[in-house]
Amino acid sequence: MSDSNTPQDWNTLAERVACHVENYLSGLEAVSRGDAAAHTVPLLLLEVSQVILAGAQLGASADVILPDNWEPEIGDDPDLDAVRQGLAERLVALDEYVEVFDPYKDTEPTSYRLSDDLVDVASDLVHGLRHYQQDRPLEALWWWQYSYFNHWGNHAGAALRALHAVIAGARLDVVTEPAAAG
Repeated sequence: MSDSNTPQDWNTLAERVACHVENYLSGLEAVSRGDAAAHTVPLLLLEVSQVILAGAQLGASADVILPDNWEPEIGDDPDLDAVRQGLAERLVALDEYVEVFDPYKDTEPTSYRLSDDLVDVASDLVHGLRHYQQDRPLEALWWWQYSYFNHWGNHAGAALRALHAVIAGARLDVVTEPAAAG
């Protein structure tokens, strides 16, 4: 993206982020229904990684400033409790984990739930997506960027580390075979 931050630049970024958001939401819903089966954790790792890429693009961009410095009303966001519950059921053995919320300010670990983190991210993303779908890409970008720094970026990062730990642990905890006598 160029440094000019023209409306076309913002529209291009909004389109890219919207694509990541739609993929994340679709993937999360599929996992919550049980469609991923034994691939639940790897698929969630992939979905979270891809949406974090969108967050990094927002973080690397100039601040999005709304012309009137206010967000237009779009009504209530959809209820994602069924997705949260479905994820909690799929992740029952590893839903709870601990994380240091801010490695520069916190000294004590905080308990988290993957199902909550993943849906908290989805809630922030869907709110911006609704702006985007109403042909307000600047409002969508503003919301996604603001909520990335303020909320969903931290939860996505924490979820990514937890999912990575599960997969890395499974792949690296290989039992060595005893040497053959002879």
